[in-house]
Amino acid sequence: MKKKIALTPIQILAIGFGLIILVGGILLSLPICNNNGKCTPFINGLFTATSSTCVTGLSVYDIYSQYNLFGQFIILVLIQVGGLGFIAVAMIFSSLLGSKITLRQKTLIAESIGATKYNGLILTIKRMFCGTVLIEGIGAIIIASRLMSDLGFKQATWFGIFHSVSAFCNAGFDLFGKFAPGSSIITKNNDLYIEFTVMFLIVSGGIGFIVWNDMAKYKFNFKKYPLHSKIMLTFTAALILVGAIFFYMLEHNNAFSEMTLSEKITNSLFASVTPRTAGFASVDYSNMSAASRGLTMILMLIGAGPGSTGGGMKVTTIIVVILGIQASVLNYNDYSIFRRRIPDSVKVRAFSNAGAYMSLLFLTIFLLLILNPSVSFEAIMYEAISALGTVGLTLGLTPGLSVTSKILLISLMYLGRLGSLSIAMAVARKKFIPKISYPEENITV
Repeated sequence: MKKKIALTPIQILAIGFGLIILVGGILLSLPICNNNGKCTPFINGLFTATSSTCVTGLSVYDIYSQYNLFGQFIILVLIQVGGLGFIAVAMIFSSLLGSKITLRQKTLIAESIGATKYNGLILTIKRMFCGTVLIEGIGAIIIASRLMSDLGFKQATWFGIFHSVSAFCNAGFDLFGKFAPGSSIITKNNDLYIEFTVMFLIVSGGIGFIVWNDMAKYKFNFKKYPLHSKIMLTFTAALILVGAIFFYMLEHNNAFSEMTLSEKITNSLFASVTPRTAGFASVDYSNMSAASRGLTMILMLIGAGPGSTGGGMKVTTIIVVILGIQASVLNYNDYSIFRRRIPDSVKVRAFSNAGAYMSLLFLTIFLLLILNPSVSFEAIMYEAISALGTVGLTLGLTPGLSVTSKILLISLMYLGRLGSLSIAMAVARKKFIPKISYPEENITV
């Protein structure tokens, strides 16, 4: 008899996301999804499906111009499943139907949403479902109400639902191509209600479901919050505020020059929030200063929180790396924050994640430069960071890329959503234990 292959949770997640992307790519290539009633190249359908499932937002097409209502619906489903995690979505429906959740399923859920403990997982999933429906519902109502005069009730409602889900899941896909193809929400950058709603949705999805659970449990008693939630809430707020101040200083007489003061402040905040893996644009980034585009790339690299709808290197990873640098400079042995010490296992994982992330990024940038010699280094780097960080902001490079370049970006989006280290762990099925332990010897670093 053949031996059963026992897949690890990471392997199930990796294969599951791959299958969903493949099915989505096939559907989006078919005539039933496209406005022109014709098949599109499979690589373009696969690219859009990957970008949707990995909640990135990069696209070779303007979504509204290319895809009909059914195609837009497929993209929306891929975004929602990709944002929440297909395991979490499956478990939500299983729980609602009253099915018993097994220990193996709990392991899968924990891996999917970034939880470290199994107790209370079912309650977390229920809160996740209720919170998602509530937040996306409120966002959809506000956005739809602002678009009602332009689009009428039916289309405004669809636009409200689509953009609320896309923003909450940090996807960055939009249908504002109806007003101007490829414009994102630039045509609505004077509507403060839409912008603040989108920002609220992005941040809500980006802080992570673990933080949601802690906020529901401890309410406003910040002192009782676990260390993870304290770090996420504190540094998310700091990144948004500091980023907004810099964007305002750099762009108030440049990209924001024709805006009112309130619009400048709002769009500065928006420019600080959206690179954290959301991908909506309220201004044309090619019109921004080089310094602002550089700041955008830094924010794209940092990304959102673990177990969230967003990607990137993750806020907590960056904080642990910074603590490590501080410890080395001050000759400390421990990494401490909020009067708590970071475990050695977390330090190793954080530096491994950061190293794997940056190595993959630099390798892909190098390959893209070889494949696209006429494209500037900045545009290549911007696109690569956007793909790996699952952001979706672009300087207009994506539509003109070759098939090979698109495959590279597809790989980056996939790895960026699941984590390059997680994929490596999925490939290495068994834990490697060396048979020989060699003697230790120091080196200079």
